[in-house]
Amino acid sequence: MRRKKTTEDRVLDTIISVILFIVVFVTLYPFYYILLITLNAGTDTAVGGMYLWPRQFTLGNYLYFLEDPKWISSFGISMLRTIVGTALGVLFTGIVAYGLAKRDLIFRKSYFLIVVVAMNFSGGLIAFYIVLKSLGLINTFGVYVIPGMLNLFFLLIAITFFTEIPEELGESARIDGASEVRIFTKIILPVSMPLLATMSLFIGSGQWNAWLDSAYFVQDEGLRTLTYRMMQVINQTMVPSGEAQSAAMSRSSVTPFSIQATAMVVSIVPILGVYPFLQKYFVSGMMLGSVKG
Repeated sequence: MRRKKTTEDRVLDTIISVILFIVVFVTLYPFYYILLITLNAGTDTAVGGMYLWPRQFTLGNYLYFLEDPKWISSFGISMLRTIVGTALGVLFTGIVAYGLAKRDLIFRKSYFLIVVVAMNFSGGLIAFYIVLKSLGLINTFGVYVIPGMLNLFFLLIAITFFTEIPEELGESARIDGASEVRIFTKIILPVSMPLLATMSLFIGSGQWNAWLDSAYFVQDEGLRTLTYRMMQVINQTMVPSGEAQSAAMSRSSVTPFSIQATAMVVSIVPILGVYPFLQKYFVSGMMLGSVKG
């Protein structure tokens, strides 16, 4: 039987609802405002005073973005590095973690010491550049994905995760003649979806948002990432090249600020599109129904 709400309960519910509304509004409005800027003429946005809806609705910002080959190329490079970098990062980090999770591994403590030292100490940017140059990765697509193939932070998390998986799962498969590769791919990975989803989301977000490697280690304009182009706009170092682009920007009422906002919206869409599909794995049971009685 439900208890009838008192006046105090109603007042408390109202206060909580108001506070939650304010929190949600403060959180979501900046995103809405950026979207608003992209749907309004850039020259009109510069005047100010626009808060709720576009005064001069236009898709010119998106059209200008799509017609600029540099933005399209940068978007493609960012998508490619995110897909390849995430796949390689999750795969190799998972493989190494599975090996280090074996308690009978020779020199296991030494490997852990190397991981801990590498996490806390770095040779610096110059040493990193020299290593990349010696490997022939400078000014290549490989500089985006190869250095991130092993994520030390998630390596430790994955080791802990694999250690907690009952050994009976692997032992029963070994009795049936399964190899370590088959055990890892057919048994360990399927019960590790929460871990893999979390790793994919964070590694993918890191790959998508990275721009320092594009700024320091790449000179080929065809390999520039979307976030690097955005930083150019933010720092006001990217200007329309040539009279044709200047005229196009003038005719469409596009401004550098409106292009910057458009690039932000475009960069957010892939993450928003992927997150709902990975979220369900965060709360799913890790070992539900995987151990035989």
